[in-house]
Amino acid sequence: MKKIAMAFLLLFSFYSCKEADKKEAKVETNKEISDLSIYNLPSKWTTQDGKDIELKSLRGNVLVMVMIYTSCKAACPRLVADMRDIESKLEKKTKQHVKLILVSIDPKTDTPQRLKSFAIENKMNQDPWIFLRSSEENTREFAAVLAVNYKQISPIDFSHSNIISVFNPEGELVFQQEGLGVNNEKTIETINQEAAKI
Repeated sequence: MKKIAMAFLLLFSFYSCKEADKKEAKVETNKEISDLSIYNLPSKWTTQDGKDIELKSLRGNVLVMVMIYTSCKAACPRLVADMRDIESKLEKKTKQHVKLILVSIDPKTDTPQRLKSFAIENKMNQDPWIFLRSSEENTREFAAVLAVNYKQISPIDFSHSNIISVFNPEGELVFQQEGLGVNNEKTIETINQEAAKI
């Protein structure tokens, strides 16, 4: 977790310098976004429905995020299964405050149309599922925030970390589950605890 915290501090100290002259971001509650929140990131993302969003539009939800690519035949299907398992264990009252987000590490291949097809194929084309893609630069920056390492090893293959990250409603990282098919009790507990605060 120290490595993750350091990545956040480095990233957001950069942004706070860059944004020093701009008015502090506010939401309807007028509560300031914390320095450790992913909602400080200015990057734009596109959903599987072709809708352009900023991450801060998701504020107020518990975010459960994983980075995958749709043409992966090895780890990613397991990560998708792990995300589905998490969804299946969420209580109904919890689920209404949760967004399950799959972020592509291969934006060149994973167009919105491809993400939409993948979502439909996997019966994930409805709430609380969201698929996101952005530029390669934004993707790499976001992966650094999540402490996810990835490397293209062939035109259709990537080596990557297998990490599921949980963010509180203010966009602060509160827990990470690492590995494939691991025990997710602590992940579910964290999601429920954070959703209960909403």
